[in-house]
This record gives sequence, C-alpha cells and structure tokens, in this order.
Amino acid sequence: MSSGQRPPLFGKGPAARSAGGRTRVCPHCKTTILDSAAICPACQGYLRFDQVSVPKPVPELSPLRVSATVQHPAGGGPWEYSVILTVCDEKGAEISRQVVGVGGLQPMEQRTFNLAVEVFCPDGNPPRRT
Repeated sequence: MSSGQRPPLFGKGPAARSAGGRTRVCPHCKTTILDSAAICPACQGYLRFDQVSVPKPVPELSPLRVSATVQHPAGGGPWEYSVILTVCDEKGAEISRQVVGVGGLQPMEQRTFNLAVEVFCPDGNPPRRT
C-alpha cells in the first residue's frame, strides 16, 4: 500500500479471505457483519433460518469492555461530539476507521458510551487464553 492511501475496510483485508473473519452485508440494515452470524449484531435481524430457533450468539471471550460518561457542566454553550472507532493490526496500521455516532450536548446533559470487543469461534473451537 502506498503512502497516503487509505487501508481497506472491513471485509476487504486478509481476514476476509480466511475462513474466520469472512464478511457479508446484512440484508436488513446493510451493515458489514461476520459471515458466520445467524443474527445481525447491529439490527438484531435473523439471517439464517436453518434452525428452528436461533439463539443469540454468546461470545467465547470478551477481552475489552469500556464504559465512559461525558457530562456537560452547567455553564457554557452546547457541545458537539463524534464517536470514532479505529481498528489497527499488530503493526499499528489502521484497518478500519468509522464514525459510529455524532450528537450534541446541552448544559447539564450527559451521554454514556459503551464499547465491547466480543470474540466468537465459528468453527466451535474456543480461543486459547494466554
């Protein structure tokens, strides 16, 4: 990749070509999701009807959970915010950058932001914990 060129988005990098990490587009909300998903993690729409009852997937591992609250103080004018998520590989190269949400805060309003990274094993082999 040459300098100044943006890295590929989800579904376009090396992980998309391997068995784990292959992606597709949700037919309901058009979000890029894992090919192994039976339920879209964004819109909760059912994607596979090969089982009578598809349970919500349970992650094998959740190595990161962060919750933070931003509160606008009583004085001052309105604030604006952007929630930006970046995913980098082991070398620090950016794989994906997305604006997840934007909004505004008036004095005394607050917003809470939650982030979770959930690991699923489509082949049924649980991840080794190190």
